[in-house]
Amino acid sequence: MAIIIKSPDEIAAMRRAGRVVAAVLSTLAREIRAGMTTAELDDLAVRELAKYKAGASFKGYRGFPASLCVSLNEEVVHGIPGERVINDGDIVSLDFGAFVDGFHGDAALTVGIGSINPEAKRLLEVARGALEAGIAEAKSGVHLSDISAAIQHYAESAGFSVVREYTGHGIGRNMHESPQIPNFGPPGEGPVLQEGMALAIEPMVNIGGWATRVKGDRWTVVTADGSLSAHFEKTIAIIRGGAEVLTPWDES
Repeated sequence: MAIIIKSPDEIAAMRRAGRVVAAVLSTLAREIRAGMTTAELDDLAVRELAKYKAGASFKGYRGFPASLCVSLNEEVVHGIPGERVINDGDIVSLDFGAFVDGFHGDAALTVGIGSINPEAKRLLEVARGALEAGIAEAKSGVHLSDISAAIQHYAESAGFSVVREYTGHGIGRNMHESPQIPNFGPPGEGPVLQEGMALAIEPMVNIGGWATRVKGDRWTVVTADGSLSAHFEKTIAIIRGGAEVLTPWDES
């Protein structure tokens, strides 16, 4: 079961971790541009993180070699930064985690570079909306799968699909804690949400089918049919019965 954060000190630490994640992602979203390499984005994330004297949740996690996941176009999640150049028209998913005072925050967003085509723009809008639909269901007394069902309904009603092999998760003293939060399924199932639960909700939405595969680097997940994918994530906590967003990133 997800960590239950009850003490004021624990809640404050989760908020601090979330604010660091949000600040770094917001900077990346402002600074990303055509001509940059994905490694340069990782370097920028590391420099920004150092300002807050916080740790990188992803670096070294199960051997992951970077602090930031950067996934382009048909890449869904877990893209390894390197020498790949970002081009006008790309969509780029940025996934970042930080830990502060023993607690983790985790969030992601997908940005369009320059002039993206209308279908890609619509994909980003729907994926972002699917996240907000899921967050709107996160409140005390509802079942975990109510979040999943809301995400699936929002995305599929718009004609897109949701990835099924990868999920959201509980978060707290560890970056990944139970329960898993699928982005599909019927409502009214799974554990009942309680005050103090911390969850990372993260729909991954594809233009084509929902199936994925893993590239030869054993990390980068891509759509099986080569279609575009978008990823949005926020860490929330159930506070005073509803969802408090702990990673309020800003895309502007």
